[in-house]
Amino acid sequence: VCFNIILAALQRLKETEDWVKDCWMWLYRGAWHEFATHEIEMAVPLSPAEVIRKRNAIFKHQSQKDRPVFPGDDAREFWVRAEDRNRETAVCYDKLGMAEYAAMEAFVRFKF
Repeated sequence: VCFNIILAALQRLKETEDWVKDCWMWLYRGAWHEFATHEIEMAVPLSPAEVIRKRNAIFKHQSQKDRPVFPGDDAREFWVRAEDRNRETAVCYDKLGMAEYAAMEAFVRFKF
């Protein structure tokens, strides 16, 4: 729902505002999925302190506390899933010869 609202707003603004043609929208996947390494267009490394900061932000988000509403067999809490996914992405980049980080957020640019 949020994605559709943002997309509709940008489409409308594109008709009247010049700055919109220079905007990029970066897509992010939640705790259950990650982009394949070859799909990632922007990778943001996270330090151990930033991983903890992200965890604390998740704790403050009501919809992601305790038992997430996502259907599935994975019983891990949301923050555990998110940290594991970010750590796995960093490991993939490390195996490709990139710098080693505690975790990494991955994004793909939305093509309007």
